[in-house]
Amino acid sequence: MEATLVEVEVALGNGLPRTVIVGLPDAALNEARDRCRAAMAHLGVPWPAQLVTVNLSPATLPKSGSHYDLAIAAGVLCAAGEVPPERLAGCVVLGELALDGRVRPVRGVLPSVLAAQRAGCHHAVVPAAQAAEARLVEGLEVVGVETLAELVAVLRGAPPPPRLPEVAAPADPAPALDLADVAGQLEARWAVEVAAAGGHHLHLHGPPGVGKTLLAERLPGLLPELGPVESLEVSALRSVCGLGLEHGLVRRAPFAAPHHTATVAALVGGGSRIASPGAVSLAHHGILFLDEAPEFSSAALEALRTPLESGQVVLIRSQAQTTYPARFQLVLAANPCPCGNRETSGMECTCSSTAVRRYRDRLSGPILDRVDITCHLRPMTQSYLRASRGTAEDTATVAARVLGARERQRARLAGLPWTTNAAVPGPWLRRELPLPEGVELVDQAVARGRLSARGVDKVMRIAWTVADLAGADRPARAHLLTALAMRSGGPDLEKVSGCA
Repeated sequence: MEATLVEVEVALGNGLPRTVIVGLPDAALNEARDRCRAAMAHLGVPWPAQLVTVNLSPATLPKSGSHYDLAIAAGVLCAAGEVPPERLAGCVVLGELALDGRVRPVRGVLPSVLAAQRAGCHHAVVPAAQAAEARLVEGLEVVGVETLAELVAVLRGAPPPPRLPEVAAPADPAPALDLADVAGQLEARWAVEVAAAGGHHLHLHGPPGVGKTLLAERLPGLLPELGPVESLEVSALRSVCGLGLEHGLVRRAPFAAPHHTATVAALVGGGSRIASPGAVSLAHHGILFLDEAPEFSSAALEALRTPLESGQVVLIRSQAQTTYPARFQLVLAANPCPCGNRETSGMECTCSSTAVRRYRDRLSGPILDRVDITCHLRPMTQSYLRASRGTAEDTATVAARVLGARERQRARLAGLPWTTNAAVPGPWLRRELPLPEGVELVDQAVARGRLSARGVDKVMRIAWTVADLAGADRPARAHLLTALAMRSGGPDLEKVSGCA
């Protein structure tokens, strides 16, 4: 996410013809000398028949990857007198070389070019396939090359090779999933709307086929478009992971839904030498949806504790400590038991009490305590579904209310580092904002052991979100009742919220 400029130094000296790369390169980087030698031979330029020393500075920083190929080849060409070295002043060069001289795409072009621009570079040479991605950073002259021969021509003063006019990539398509597709489930639709408005974590609980996945998949469509800083962070993460940016900067909130067999490394990130981002980082400023959450391994679920609180993941490996942002909304979907029929009218549950307890215990108390809203979904009767046909609000209508609530939050939190109610720290929430009416209800819930200290703050945040959706300047008693019901997932949520 934060690239470091590496200076490639090449020296030709006396001694047996060989090439040495120093500066803590890994195996893939050591193989760059063979790729560069073959590419230059295909170009018709002989590799220097003497000792070639390539130094990658800073020498104490471990380096890996194939994106150094093009810079190493350019350095050798300068040292051999094939191109003038002044042409590379203030220039960053990225690209992997094929044996025939073709330049292949690499990961991390966007954050690399952004770091070069901040360091004062004025030119960037990147693979032609990624020139559009590099041009997302303003203030640099970007040249895309398809072959090493094109790079040599550019360094010798020739104009950049002509390209077909770039066809503007279509903008991200509008979300095809509409909230109006969900029949009934007014209580759950209300919970999803509140979660979207305040950035709250959500737990959808109920038997199979009641719409848990349908609701979770439509939640991203309710979120506002990303701001400039958020868009750049999400786009940089996609670039680091090697995902394309053919539509330009990412404007819509991302949605990550890993399979329940995902490992800890796949979920939070990992790698043997330098860690790569995981699903929690790919869901940064968006939604992380864990369908069939109890089926995930306990280690994978418990690994979410720190990211849920801090909004970032710190991964320590043998060669580097890496920090990736991971401020996401967690959405859990779970059945009441392994067979899914428990507590469902007209259905027979075949699970033993031990199996049910073991299944529910897979979602530990600390994880569930970090989830703001719990909503129990029930099967809808056919008569109710027929009566509600065509009356459900669509995504655009609900998204407009969510946007209005987000604007009220931004106005209230102007000048502060938080933009949503869910991100406001508890001490500031209690010290700076007025308490909701009927706060004694929260004291009673704490006295009865129904709320933890963390739960009190979450109830207050939910109450402010409900008030923002209602256009109120301060949470009223009804808003606090709704927040308590949403926190506990009580059966009276629909009646309390007034959405029936």
